[in-house]
Amino acid sequence: QVQLMESGGGLAQPGGSLRLSCAASGTFSRIGPMAWYRQAPGKERELLALFRSDGNINYADSVKGRFTISRDNAKNTVYLQMNSLKPEDTAVYYCNAAVKLAGGYNYSAFWGQGTLVTVSS
Repeated sequence: QVQLMESGGGLAQPGGSLRLSCAASGTFSRIGPMAWYRQAPGKERELLALFRSDGNINYADSVKGRFTISRDNAKNTVYLQMNSLKPEDTAVYYCNAAVKLAGGYNYSAFWGQGTLVTVSS
């Protein structure tokens, strides 16, 4: 099995910064694309940033220029640096990874448990 463990959420003031981390653990042979999503109350889950296996990165317009995704393949970890936070960034943030299990042939999607980010003065 694969576990994605997120950390770094919490309370930030408008204009402030937070850094989220998501570490993958378990038995697997390869991690493909990794991404960050968020879900605000009453809204659908939204893709924020995608770090593809080839190194290409895509951002949602809502966070472009403010959020930065990065990954450390040696640590099986993906990060989300969030700057210039706004109250509308308040949501539960989830990491997602496509993982090839040990002995497997296909990639499966795994989700973290979510970490709450609250932006308020």
